[in-house]
Amino acid sequence: MKYGLIFDMDGTLWDSAQGVASSWTEVVARETELDRVITKEDIQAVMGLNMDKIADIMFPEFSKEKRKALLKKCGDNENDYLREHGGILYPDLLETMIELKKKCHLYIVSNCQSGYIEAFLEHYHFEELFDDILCYGDNDQDKAFNIRKMVEDNGLDKAYYIGDIQADYDSSTAAGVPFIYASYGFGKMEQPTESISGLKDLPQLVDRLFFGGKDEESSNII
Repeated sequence: MKYGLIFDMDGTLWDSAQGVASSWTEVVARETELDRVITKEDIQAVMGLNMDKIADIMFPEFSKEKRKALLKKCGDNENDYLREHGGILYPDLLETMIELKKKCHLYIVSNCQSGYIEAFLEHYHFEELFDDILCYGDNDQDKAFNIRKMVEDNGLDKAYYIGDIQADYDSSTAAGVPFIYASYGFGKMEQPTESISGLKDLPQLVDRLFFGGKDEESSNII
């Protein structure tokens, strides 16, 4: 059996909202005549949406074409900023991922632009922790499609998606993949589901969900 945990990014692995807001404010000042400071609250309100929806919400005063072009410039600047500065990791991330990697395979699926996940991995030197990554910017497909694709491409027999907002749950359900709610993140859940209050809760939950409560080590890694 091949087991996998597929992670959302924002509100699940880290909080990059302040850095994203600062990098976007730079682009808006440089590329437009708007007198606008983008705040971390603005960014947190749209995290988890795909890039086209974010462009519509953040820049409604512009045409669809200009929104898309402006968002592309914001995303490029954001990737550069985060690659250099990073964000705020949630507690126990590295230790938890190292422990989880003994039990199952780790993946990331996000609705972000291409280069965003890579910036996270490069800044913290986490490349070896995750087997595969996929995002909206890679193929213009929604999160449900990409969760399902991740499972199929990697031949996973059993997998869970871990996220922090209702849209993550909806996407995971549409993909046919059970969901774990990161209650410490940005959103609130309407449905009861498996949940964690911190990343440190995951190894024990994985033991129960994948192995019936037994503390498995590396025998399942293929």
